[in-house]
Amino acid sequence: MAELSDRSNLPVVSVIVVNYRGADDTITCLRVLREDLDYPADRLEVICVDNASGDGSSEQIRAAAPEVRLIESDTNRGFAGGCNLAARNATGQVLAFLNNDAKPDRDWVRAAVAVLRSEPTVGAVASKVLDWEGRHIDFVDGGLTWFGMGYKRHAGEVDDGSHDAARDVLFGTGSALFVRAELFAALDGFDERFFMFYEDVDLGWRLNLRGWRVRYEPRSLTFHRHHASMAEVSSAREYYLLERNALAALYKNVSDETLARALPAAMALSVRRATARGEIDPTQLEITRRGDHEDDSPVPIARSALAGMLAIDQFVEMLPSLKQSREEEQQARVRTDADLVPLMRKAMEPAYPLPRYLAAHDALVEAFELDGVFGRPRKVVVITGDAVTERMAGPAIRAWHMADVLSAEHEVRLVSVNALVSPPESDFAVVAAKPRELGAHVDWADIVVLQGHVLEMVPALKHVGSTKVVVCDVYDPMHLELLEQGRDTDDERRAKDLAGVTKVLNAQLQRGDFFLCASERQRHFWLGHLASLGRLTPGLYDNDPTVRSLLSVVPFGLPSVAPRRTGPAIKGNRSGIAAEDKVVLWAGGVYSWFDPLTLLHAVHRLSQQHDDVRLFFLGMKHPNPDVPEMGMAEQTRGLARRLGLTDKFVFFNETWVPYGERQNYLLDADCGVTTHFEHVETTFAFRTRVLDYLWSGLPVVTTDGDSFADLVREEGIGVVVPAEDPDALATALKKVLYDEEFAAECRRRIAPVRERFTWESVLAPLTEFCRDPRPAADRLKASAPLVRSPQLNRVETVRRDIALLREYLDASGPFEVAKRATGRLRRLAGERFRGR
Repeated sequence: MAELSDRSNLPVVSVIVVNYRGADDTITCLRVLREDLDYPADRLEVICVDNASGDGSSEQIRAAAPEVRLIESDTNRGFAGGCNLAARNATGQVLAFLNNDAKPDRDWVRAAVAVLRSEPTVGAVASKVLDWEGRHIDFVDGGLTWFGMGYKRHAGEVDDGSHDAARDVLFGTGSALFVRAELFAALDGFDERFFMFYEDVDLGWRLNLRGWRVRYEPRSLTFHRHHASMAEVSSAREYYLLERNALAALYKNVSDETLARALPAAMALSVRRATARGEIDPTQLEITRRGDHEDDSPVPIARSALAGMLAIDQFVEMLPSLKQSREEEQQARVRTDADLVPLMRKAMEPAYPLPRYLAAHDALVEAFELDGVFGRPRKVVVITGDAVTERMAGPAIRAWHMADVLSAEHEVRLVSVNALVSPPESDFAVVAAKPRELGAHVDWADIVVLQGHVLEMVPALKHVGSTKVVVCDVYDPMHLELLEQGRDTDDERRAKDLAGVTKVLNAQLQRGDFFLCASERQRHFWLGHLASLGRLTPGLYDNDPTVRSLLSVVPFGLPSVAPRRTGPAIKGNRSGIAAEDKVVLWAGGVYSWFDPLTLLHAVHRLSQQHDDVRLFFLGMKHPNPDVPEMGMAEQTRGLARRLGLTDKFVFFNETWVPYGERQNYLLDADCGVTTHFEHVETTFAFRTRVLDYLWSGLPVVTTDGDSFADLVREEGIGVVVPAEDPDALATALKKVLYDEEFAAECRRRIAPVRERFTWESVLAPLTEFCRDPRPAADRLKASAPLVRSPQLNRVETVRRDIALLREYLDASGPFEVAKRATGRLRRLAGERFRGR
């Protein structure tokens, strides 16, 4: 149970369970609520409504759970009405709706309450729902079709952990949903006319329209016997409720413009769904089918077909009362239909795989131009210059995950101008393109996300008249890297290369509408660049003093699914490394700005005390053929040989580990290490592969000076050492490898830090921007100062000139006065010549 110290900060939660002839399931649910929840009992109110079961359910529940507040309804109000009845009698600040055939996880309430406390714009929390055994998905995300039918995305799939990142959704399932009590009352709760089905879709829709957010929280977990409440109800009745309620929700919640096109098409589609489902011959009354004699005999119609027609009939019956509800919702809304399209996920999804139905769907979409109503998915192109293969380096990995996360809501292409494009399987298009072919991809897209030198390959994007929305990923300060990398070249070339890369970056900073960097340190650095280029305008600052609408932090990320071994890697597989050895992993490449030499000296010293220490370099050959091997790589090999460490205490993988296999190497390691020199590149760098250490729970040993050193120190997830200090480094490695208590504490502390760096979490600023992309404020067409400086009259002009004359005389004498006067005469002559 919760500690007394935090009880006063927790709201009273009223858990509402509705029963209808399911006493056994209900009693099981109530028992779990009483015995298993990690939430203070005095902050938990459990209310059970019996919906006039008439089978002795009330007596059974009262006997089995006397502490539960039981409300007996005189009629069957359905799920919606039963919930509302309980809500009106609840005393909690938070209402928690739970199906009677569900059981909550221990942290179900606490996790949801944490979201409501920390995010005041969240009006409802949607729990993660699995099947009773916890193997398959019931609810992790909601989708909504243009014709009003909500559906559970990914339902029935195996829960592999890939949906364990929190996100905003259009609605949560009523089987496990938390809502602020006052907000629920302000919305008049669930729409009781729905009885059951889509009342949760309708509620979430209305919440979003009014500016509130519905937040999916995977830590708030429940298990559900899906549709136990419908076990004795025919599929035809279920179809009827789904059809009728979808039309009602659509009618209430879309704008006038959308309704004019969507409602007639939705009703026509409902009829086609009915005839296709019932396999009715739609041409049987054609005059050409009349024959010699009229046949007026009855025609049998399946109830599944009748359901759709009756649903439309009863929707019409509901229209007078729905009209009033619609007026209320339209008056209260603060968001547009277009704003909600990303939350609908796949608005143009047909939903049913019946051939005749699909043909009608496409015909109606085209005839009523519904693509233009709900908006097609935005088209986003992510362009990289890196190799996109099984073996990917940092830029390609970052571009890949941007495309992956954005593809959940948009149509995405990942385009690489590299010669090597042989991608793993993905849900988005991956395309190889020559620089001259990029224009077509840019023209196709609504949003362009680019990195590296890509902008230089598309000159049209740099044109002052370009209206394309451009996101520049400047997580890699290339000019600072070049200061170190260029040491291997001659002075003249080094200076030219640096000037060229700086010009490339300045072009991006002058053109972009939104910028991504990797850390707060980088953000301060890039803010200086943007300010020097005049991008931090008064208008931008007044609208957003933080300037995060222009420049936001998007660090490198890591998968939300924990690493799982798929094969052997280092221990017991690499000659010279036994299963019981202690492995220190260097997880990235060996570049000029790193300091592996000090690390080799440290391992040499440590090996004299512990002969089981092994240092493994994960990749010596960059997967991008355009990136040459740097001098530091050969220096590292040479020093290892001279110290007698090679293939005894130090091992090199001379290729590059495939991205999808790196977890095997990480899981064989005992700690991760990164060492670098003390210089400006280090200060603003973001060591991307260090995140793999966090992903696999490895204690980290790092040199001081970069943002990760700050993280390691602040979170206590490893040891930070001074630069170029082999003794301190050897001591640190010894501590994380052989002090089991310290290493275990590091791993414990890594777990919550890791959650902050999942790709879904770190890419949130980009996700939010792409949901509502806009040109940067200083790039809007016809932009002009709202208030201009007043024009001086003749007297004021003379006074100004006299003041300037005195200033120039005091500063530099008559020569300065003559120089200024000549310049002014030339300017006036030029203006007269141009006819001003």
